[in-house]
Amino acid sequence: MQAHEIESFLAREFPQVSGYSVTEMRPDGLQMRLAIEDRHLRPGGTVSGPTMFMLADLVMYAAVLSRIGEVALAVTTGGNIDFMRKPAPSRDLLADCRLLKLGRVLAVGEVLIRSEGQDEPVARAALTYSIPPK
Repeated sequence: MQAHEIESFLAREFPQVSGYSVTEMRPDGLQMRLAIEDRHLRPGGTVSGPTMFMLADLVMYAAVLSRIGEVALAVTTGGNIDFMRKPAPSRDLLADCRLLKLGRVLAVGEVLIRSEGQDEPVARAALTYSIPPK
């Protein structure tokens, strides 16, 4: 799938997901942007942990779909996230996903999230997806 196809699929199948866009496609994964809004912030003026985990999960899902096509029932079976720095509340978040393994049944990936314009990651996630049988 191409970037516009992934975005159309997400808009159609997951209308509750908004503010995300695919910014880069690579053979081993892709990058997504989340446009930060007030609803993403927590007390203390930073992006909330659940927002960052949702971004990590969504970019992994998009990376898997980019390789296997429209498989709505590919699901997360495992995930963990390390929060390393406070994200900038006034900058979009960029999430880079690299697929480490894409098999018939499981996909394993790693995600680095950073605030736009900053080199240091604010979070790192590892996720595993289950791919349903054809």
